[in-house]
Amino acid sequence: MYTVDGRTLRCEDVRLVAEENVVVTVDEAAMRRADDAWRLVTDLSARREIYGRTTGVGANRDLTLDEDSGPEHGRRLLRSHAGGAGELLPASRVRAMLLIRLNQLAAGGSGVHPRLLTALAEALTAGALPRVHATGAIGTGDLTVLAETGLTLAGERPWAVGHLAPVPLDTADALAFMSSNAATLAEATLACLELERLMRASHVVAALSYIVLGGSPEAYATAVHAAKAHPGQVWCAAEMRRLLGMTGTPKPGRRIQDPYGLRAFPQVQGPAVDALAYLRSVLTVELNASAENPMVSLTAGDVFHHAHFHTAYLATALDQARATVHHVAELSAARLGDLVEPSFTDLPAFLADGPPGSSGVMILEYVAHDALAMLRQAALPVTLGTAVVSRGVEDHASFSTQAARQATAAAEAYRQVLACELVAAVRALRMRPADLMDLPIRDAFALAEATLDPSTADRPFSDDLTKAATLLDPLSET
Repeated sequence: MYTVDGRTLRCEDVRLVAEENVVVTVDEAAMRRADDAWRLVTDLSARREIYGRTTGVGANRDLTLDEDSGPEHGRRLLRSHAGGAGELLPASRVRAMLLIRLNQLAAGGSGVHPRLLTALAEALTAGALPRVHATGAIGTGDLTVLAETGLTLAGERPWAVGHLAPVPLDTADALAFMSSNAATLAEATLACLELERLMRASHVVAALSYIVLGGSPEAYATAVHAAKAHPGQVWCAAEMRRLLGMTGTPKPGRRIQDPYGLRAFPQVQGPAVDALAYLRSVLTVELNASAENPMVSLTAGDVFHHAHFHTAYLATALDQARATVHHVAELSAARLGDLVEPSFTDLPAFLADGPPGSSGVMILEYVAHDALAMLRQAALPVTLGTAVVSRGVEDHASFSTQAARQATAAAEAYRQVLACELVAAVRALRMRPADLMDLPIRDAFALAEATLDPSTADRPFSDDLTKAATLLDPLSET
């Protein structure tokens, strides 16, 4: 069971509800807040103009609704905004979106009727999912996705999975329900967690390559990183020392200085760790925010028009995270290049084991650089562009939706790059076994060795790469 309270939703909670069958309930205090906010904004709407409740939206903000418009204006608003296109969102992301939107409504700033909170909780518990499209947002509110969701709750659109009894939606609920970036936040949250997991796994993969390449421990020394103590860099160096048992005075490496793939690992990995930590902090704020425009404030007893719908924090954090992950992936590809080089490993070129001319793992470099090229495209910043819409009234956009989408693509590509390095490192350690003693990295190697094909003959690597990509998840817990 997971209880939504509008204040303490974590990234891990989003993943739990997205991926598991969970009974979702709403905290009683949160329900009271929602009810109080609904009553307050209903009262204020009878006495003053409030955007989207007594007026049109966008460039129609100056148009006042007829007194007898009733709930029909809200239905027209939902219908006109339910224009999403492209592919349907996958089930896990839809569940994450529903949870995030429920938690935001529970924060008490929207003024929607409390029955909407109950309906979202029931949908999550029952596994009922709306049919919503991926394309239609520019980082200033997921209007199309949430309009499609609203119409589904109201019974005007069929459910993709399951079914709930229709929920009445009036004019006051329409904009208040749509005014959120919940779908973008859902994708960004799941992508952030995926990238964090791959970051942890990459320490393990890099450590295996370090052993094969006879790396120098000097680059990871505590004294070195105390002299330039960026948090992520210090943590990365400490993780490598832990995995490789670098205590006391470790044995020197084969070279006075290693190639950058080993020597600069903390300095390149560190910024990615820090960027993902910052992204997580931004997401934590957004997941629990009263971001609806207009916002109902029970503390002030008033309604405020504002721009919380703008997600510049999220967009720029995602851009930074993808750029730093790309640098980390470049180092993985560089280490793969070192693993196939005899002067670094004292093993045959391409880790070949057969008649002269055998190719060994030659093809892995091509696969890795194909994936790296895809990651490079996904890492390009989306925040260098903007949009002017609604007759010039809405004259800036963050494109956080596209940034989140690219983060998902970056994670998929990075997983493939790491899988290539892992396959090569495990093969090399089979060809020249190392004494891993009681090091934490020993269990990781044992798991990989038991999973990957032991044959060193020239053969297809597709199955190995698929298995290696899957292995990265348990390796991240080493």
